[in-house]
Amino acid sequence: MKQKTTEFLKDKFNELEDNGYTWTIRRLAGPSQTHVTVDGKKCIMLASNNYLDLANHPKLRKAAVKAVEKYGAGAGSDWSIAGTMDVHQELFDRIADFKNTESAVTFQTGFAVNAGVIPQLAGKGDILISDELNHGSIIDGVRLTKADRAIYAHSDMGELEKVLKEAAKKDYRRAIVITDGVFSMDGDIAKMDEIYKLAHEYGALTYVDDAHGEGVLGNGYGIGKEFDLEKEIDFQMGTFSKAFGGFGGMFAGDEYTVK
Repeated sequence: MKQKTTEFLKDKFNELEDNGYTWTIRRLAGPSQTHVTVDGKKCIMLASNNYLDLANHPKLRKAAVKAVEKYGAGAGSDWSIAGTMDVHQELFDRIADFKNTESAVTFQTGFAVNAGVIPQLAGKGDILISDELNHGSIIDGVRLTKADRAIYAHSDMGELEKVLKEAAKKDYRRAIVITDGVFSMDGDIAKMDEIYKLAHEYGALTYVDDAHGEGVLGNGYGIGKEFDLEKEIDFQMGTFSKAFGGFGGMFAGDEYTVK
């Protein structure tokens, strides 16, 4: 072998740095709030997803401390073996009620939801139809499947219909239209009423990443509530790390989808 050490990683990092693909990690001294100290300098926070400042709400902080005192700092096991506590099931039930679905489950992160769930929903013989500006976790989730994939121009309903028409001509088992609810880079809102109408017309299912919609749209309930489509959207995912000020991801749908 020509390289027996990890020196190649240093070379790779230097290459990335030379091409402007690295960045400096900023360190906060204290909680994420409107005014923060970053690397010793006082700043106004404009980069956080803590929209409603719930990460610092006294009730949430007290509840977190109380939960640790009662349940400990960790579950002690995988949730499918012996790590699911009554408080977890209570959370699942409350999420389902919040999203107006039959069932719900949590993941470590929102990214893990899309990367973990999408490959379970589609495989060989299916097609996934995705907005070109969908979040990277959706893109990765789609890539992990063996399904065919089609990308439509951002929020272009004419192109979405064209893709759905072409998919309908083929013998796919199922088609799923996947979209962000609120697009994370530009902040624009998906045309969920039109997306659902087209998907329904052509027999496709709908999957919505509501990470940036929850806590903001539909009186806080998200894009389903905003468009009065809570019962119509087939698959919904979200996070606790944005407006809710916590950490983790969630997936909601009908009972057997979640199972």
